[in-house]
Amino acid sequence: MEVNQVYQGDSAELMKKLPDNFIDLTVTSPPYDNLRDYNGYSFDFETIAKELFRITKEGGVVVWVVGDATINGSETGSSFRQALFFKEVGFNLHDTMIWEKTGQGAVGSIYCYWQNFEYMFVFSKGKPKSINLIEDRKNVYNESKYVHGSRGSDGKSKSRKMLKHNDFGRRFNIWRITQETHKEHKAVFPEQLAKDHIISWSNKEDLVFDPFAGSGTTLKMAMLNDRNYLGFEISAEYCNLINKRIGSNLSGFIRTKSLRDFPTENIIGIKRKPCEVSQIPNGTSLNSDIKQNWRGQLK
Repeated sequence: MEVNQVYQGDSAELMKKLPDNFIDLTVTSPPYDNLRDYNGYSFDFETIAKELFRITKEGGVVVWVVGDATINGSETGSSFRQALFFKEVGFNLHDTMIWEKTGQGAVGSIYCYWQNFEYMFVFSKGKPKSINLIEDRKNVYNESKYVHGSRGSDGKSKSRKMLKHNDFGRRFNIWRITQETHKEHKAVFPEQLAKDHIISWSNKEDLVFDPFAGSGTTLKMAMLNDRNYLGFEISAEYCNLINKRIGSNLSGFIRTKSLRDFPTENIIGIKRKPCEVSQIPNGTSLNSDIKQNWRGQLK
């Protein structure tokens, strides 16, 4: 198996074939509490969490976007149990964030307020090696201000210093992002959400992983932001969706590593002419013309 590919199969089993300390960033949203009809599939959460810790590089980050179902009038609390288990296997809980879904929310319970958020747990393996906090929040005070400096023995100010406030500061950890829909996938990951996490917790040429690739949003945004990607997806139907949505546009994307113990017949999501691989050596950057072409096609 190679990176910059998507593989069909059970993530819990496929992850066991990955080497230790391999992934820079994971951005994913697993199916939870039977809220999402995931074509009849379930997943082994504890194995996934343990494997994520093993394959994540020191300083790497896992963004785990999840919510809770309401069953018999009570929320399950699965999100909290999962967060605590991630800590048990060795991750730090770097940040607890909220995705506020602008637009229509889910009912949850008719006896509660409308449910319109999910948790975004940001776990790190040690101290995060890549922190690129987005600064797009308009500051209240953005003008230059004069302040008195130190005072002399006569009680008068000796000097005056000017402090310039930035127009924008780092955003809050509640992100208001519109929920997206797709006729072939009931829980499409918003592109803006995936992009902002990828920018925040990784650098160019890092490897971004999604063990529940779904419709391929995390992979698409990793590619468009100059990251390498790797995706696993158990549903053949969703694999076909990824291939239809972004696969035909990936011709020429670089290969950076090879994992020979993976069956190549399960590769989906990339169509290449035989000569294209040899034309792009390992470790080189994407051709700007190719990237521009993708940006025009991947919508």
